[in-house]
Amino acid sequence: MAYKAKIRVTLRPSILDVQGKAVQHALENLGYSTVDSARIGKYIEATINEEDHVEAERIGDEICRKLLANPVMEDYSIELEKIN
Repeated sequence: MAYKAKIRVTLRPSILDVQGKAVQHALENLGYSTVDSARIGKYIEATINEEDHVEAERIGDEICRKLLANPVMEDYSIELEKIN
C-alpha cells in the first residue's frame, strides 16, 4: 500500500513575502485592483510506500521538518491520500 502526500509549504504570516508583494503589484498593474494581497508558497507531492497511515504521516512530517520546510520561517500541512 502507498499514500500520496500532498504537502503545502507557506511562509509564516509574520514573514515578509517579497515574491507575493511582486505578484500583488503585477496584478494591480493588470487591473486587478480588488486583489488585496498575494502570498507565494510551495506544493509538493510525494509517494510514501507504507502500509500504516500513522507511519506514513510520521514520514511526511519528518521530510517536511528535515528538508522541505524551514521551520523558522515556514509552516506546512500534509494531506495523505491512500493509493493502492
